[in-house]
Amino acid sequence: MSLVEHCRARVADIRAAERFRRRRVIGGAHGPEVVADDQRCINFCSNDYLGLAAHPALAERMARAAARVGTGSAASQLVTGHNAEHAALEAELADWVGRERALLFATGYAANVGVVSALTGKDDHIVADALNHASLIDGARLSGAAKHVYAHGDATAAGQRLADCAGGHRLLLTDSVFSMDGDTAPLAALADLAAHHDAWLAVDDAHGLGVFGPEGAGRVAEAGLDSARVPILLATLGKSVGAAGAFVAGDHDVIEAILQTARSLIFSTAPPPAVAAAAREGVAMARAGDDRRVRLMALIARFRAGAAQLGLPLGDSDSPIQPLIVGDEARALALSDALLERGYLVGAIRPPTVAPGTSRLRVTLTAGHSRDQVDGLLDALARAVDDIRCVSA
Repeated sequence: MSLVEHCRARVADIRAAERFRRRRVIGGAHGPEVVADDQRCINFCSNDYLGLAAHPALAERMARAAARVGTGSAASQLVTGHNAEHAALEAELADWVGRERALLFATGYAANVGVVSALTGKDDHIVADALNHASLIDGARLSGAAKHVYAHGDATAAGQRLADCAGGHRLLLTDSVFSMDGDTAPLAALADLAAHHDAWLAVDDAHGLGVFGPEGAGRVAEAGLDSARVPILLATLGKSVGAAGAFVAGDHDVIEAILQTARSLIFSTAPPPAVAAAAREGVAMARAGDDRRVRLMALIARFRAGAAQLGLPLGDSDSPIQPLIVGDEARALALSDALLERGYLVGAIRPPTVAPGTSRLRVTLTAGHSRDQVDGLLDALARAVDDIRCVSA
């Protein structure tokens, strides 16, 4: 079989399983209202939780920086790619999350893969939540360490896995807010377990940063966990901060070791300095954005209350991520399509992103949405669910 035939067969299998995914072309800015494939709609599948991705202040900051320092960094950070904008951003990030130092990566995937594989090797053990993000899973695989998976959110099971690890270092690895379910890990309990078993706790706070905690410093800060309790703190800049990139923060020596050994950083061109400048503006706005967080929490409560009145089964989440579990892939796609016909963009999440039988609509709320938009989505959901029931019957 030729490569073309092999690939054609693979795509056909994906289509047959109702798991085919395609990219929508977004015209213009990526805000609460977008033009997707030439159709104007309300966007409820973005991770722009504070509504900063299309904010003019970030664009202006980026434009000024681009005029001054150009559009590319031209080299990796350890050659000549580390610009003053990058250095300033790292210092501001470290201050925000209460750590000695932060290290910038081009993407969240690069950060997670690079950090996990830099800190552990074949003689070590990684104890990981069953629903960790794919980038954490891949980082564990690349490290060569023995991997031990515990039941999602189960601190007791995590402790049992840690107790089973013999020899080498132990890394306890979890998301804070889980990207497809919107629920939160038992961070304080995991920190206690890590201390008891002489393990290192790494937390990816990608979906918590900007939303929770003092000055939006994240779920880890909200739980009062310092670098002694969470020595490896990861987060992204492409969600609440409204820019792009990611970082790891921790004690000086920890960050230096990662800088010297993380292959996804060493062998990657540094992010454009102008993007770092935009991220600095986003960080400042996120830190001062208590009003945005208050508005976001009110919209989350409004959506959950409305869904309960309509009998729509949401997951147990207090975050902007509100999953509506519908089961099979075809039903999730049908609901997503029905919403789009009514002007609402909500993604259908299917395997392999989630487990078989748990396909869902992943509704995400942002501070940029209005109450009327949330109410409109609830009405559209109710009508779409009724339509699908009629068709199924």
